[in-house]
Amino acid sequence: MSEKGKEVMKLEDTKVVPETVEVSLAERIARTCHEVNRAYCEGHGDFSQQTWEEAPEWVRKSALQGVEYTLENPKARPQDQHDSWMASKIEDGWIYGEEKDAEKKTHPCLVSYRNLPVKQRIKDVLFGSVVKSFITV
Repeated sequence: MSEKGKEVMKLEDTKVVPETVEVSLAERIARTCHEVNRAYCEGHGDFSQQTWEEAPEWVRKSALQGVEYTLENPKARPQDQHDSWMASKIEDGWIYGEEKDAEKKTHPCLVSYRNLPVKQRIKDVLFGSVVKSFITV
C-alpha cells in the first residue's frame, strides 16, 4: 500500500470514539465510501444498507479491500474495481444469485461489469471517485 494509505489519524479531534483508537487513512476512506454508497442507495429508495458502525465485518472488509486496491491502482477504471471486487468475492466462496444473501454467499452483482445494471455501475464510479478525492490534492 502507498504511504498515503498508511497515514494514521487520532480520532480524538472528532469526538467519535475514545482518543486511544487510531484509524488508518484507508479505513477512513472505506467508511466514507460505505456511507456514500448507503446515501446513494437511500436516494433510490433502498434503505437496506446499514451504517458503517452497524455493518457486518465482511462488509467493512470488502470496502477496505476496495480502497486498498484503488490506492495501489490509482488509474483503475470502475470496471477494474468491479473485477477486483468480484475476484475477492469468488475467492471467499460467493457465487451469483438473484438475491444478495450473506449466509448463502450469493450476490446479483457477480456478473461482468457490462452486464451490471446502470445503478450498480454508478456505485463503482462513486467508490473510485471518493477514494481518489482523498489522494488527489
